[in-house]
Amino acid sequence: MEILTSKVSRFLFAIPIGIFGLFHFMNGPAMAGMVPSFIPGGVFWVYLTGAALLAASVSLIIRKKDKLAGLLLGGLLLIFVLTIHLPDVIAGDMEKAMPNLLKDTALAGAAFMLAGMGND
Repeated sequence: MEILTSKVSRFLFAIPIGIFGLFHFMNGPAMAGMVPSFIPGGVFWVYLTGAALLAASVSLIIRKKDKLAGLLLGGLLLIFVLTIHLPDVIAGDMEKAMPNLLKDTALAGAAFMLAGMGND
């Protein structure tokens, strides 16, 4: 039973991460405004992030370099928390930013847990 729940939970985590990656490619120019203004390159970072999310998703699903993928994904999500969501929360945009801050914090925790169970 543990093996089944482990496989199911891995897919339940990795598939939405992959879909988030696809959204970065489908909506790149619209998402470029989310890149902090002190970081040049706007849409480039959106596409790079999309590629990273897709790569992490595939790695977690096929169980190749999944420990590294979990660690890098968790770090990426914490960067989002610190550079995008936390400044928005501090600026007072609680209704939109706080749920995203909590979501990305929880997803980072899950990514780090998966890294702890990885095969690398």
